[in-house]
Amino acid sequence: MTAIAVVGSQWGDEGKGKITDFLSKEASYAVRSNGGNNAGHTIEINDKSFKMRLLPSGIFAADKGAIIGNGVVINPEVLLAELENLTENGIDTGKLRISNRAHVIMPYHIKQDEYQEEAKGANKIGTTKNGIGPAYMDKASRIGIRVCDLLEKDTFATKLSANLKEKNALFTQIYHKPELNFDDIFATYYEYGQKIKKYVTDTSVLVNQALDQNEKVLFEGAQGIMLDLDEGTYPFVTSSNTISGGLISGIGVGANRLDTVIGVCKAYTTRVGAGPFPTELFDQTGDRIRETAHEYGTVTGRPRRIGWFDAVALRHAKRVAGINALSLNLLDIFSGFDKVKIAIAYELDGKQIDYYPASLKELERCKPVYEELPAWQEDITNVKTWQDLPENAQKFLQRITEVVGVPLVTVSVGPEREQTIVLQNPWEK
Repeated sequence: MTAIAVVGSQWGDEGKGKITDFLSKEASYAVRSNGGNNAGHTIEINDKSFKMRLLPSGIFAADKGAIIGNGVVINPEVLLAELENLTENGIDTGKLRISNRAHVIMPYHIKQDEYQEEAKGANKIGTTKNGIGPAYMDKASRIGIRVCDLLEKDTFATKLSANLKEKNALFTQIYHKPELNFDDIFATYYEYGQKIKKYVTDTSVLVNQALDQNEKVLFEGAQGIMLDLDEGTYPFVTSSNTISGGLISGIGVGANRLDTVIGVCKAYTTRVGAGPFPTELFDQTGDRIRETAHEYGTVTGRPRRIGWFDAVALRHAKRVAGINALSLNLLDIFSGFDKVKIAIAYELDGKQIDYYPASLKELERCKPVYEELPAWQEDITNVKTWQDLPENAQKFLQRITEVVGVPLVTVSVGPEREQTIVLQNPWEK
């Protein structure tokens, strides 16, 4: 049995899609476990760029297919559009499997997300307004509509009718917005259900059978650990658990199944939306990194906030998610820079600390304690081995492993599969 989990170790957008695609070449299944279509990822294959929000990255290479687990909230309209796009580009989607226990994002979830953010004004969270949070709210309130419900006409009608009664009261009386129509939603979403029916099964059974037969299974996380509902910068977080424990429950396997947790990070740090960001840059250096790396949201197109590498946040991620391997992306961005920095600690009220505070007020007062290293001038996008990296690039990577306390398994020097330096094959660990 070999199970590898890939998690974002920062605030999302770390390039998990590339490493999961890379690892899925040896996997039987690639499984996604949490989040929804707020989690955009881009895969570069044969000079083609595929931007996806719901489908697991491993759909391109996993031998037996890709799986959407029970912890994912699914917008069927987005899902069907992504499947159509891949089919048009010659990608086989027939081996996709969807959990019958996964919850469905309904139109009222999207409206509720929009109205809530609007009502909060300056205090808004900065969601993507795709209905992710409200869908998880209904799941916790035990009124959610699951994929299996969508396939049963009477069950779907009963649940949708009850939910719309409650949602329309909320929309009209609290937000002073128009009601949503039952007939339109029912007809459209029941048809969606029929279109995805062929993919639906009990995916927990599939994954556990594969592990019982000593097959390789890749667990694919969404967002980043610093956006975890419990362990992230609450309330500026996502609506699901992004740590490895969340992957376990979102797939339906036991905790003893997981062998390796790979934390994916960038050579710097980014964040989208509101919330604390101790190493954020507001100068020309931040702008240069953003433009060189094209740091704009896959889903929203929003410019990402940029900061230096934050080892304090990485150590927090390592501890709460059990990260025992690092995959670092976008090292090539620093070619031509004079220097690079790593935040090795924070200064809080005149005292140096090495932990990530829970209090947002404390975080606002934290000042990064930086270690500065010389950068390199060489173009490294064609480098294939560790030995061929510039000495300063090697020293930068070595220092990251020292201050985080986790070994590197891969280093990316560009977006293509081939632009990946493999230091250790995680499947052989």
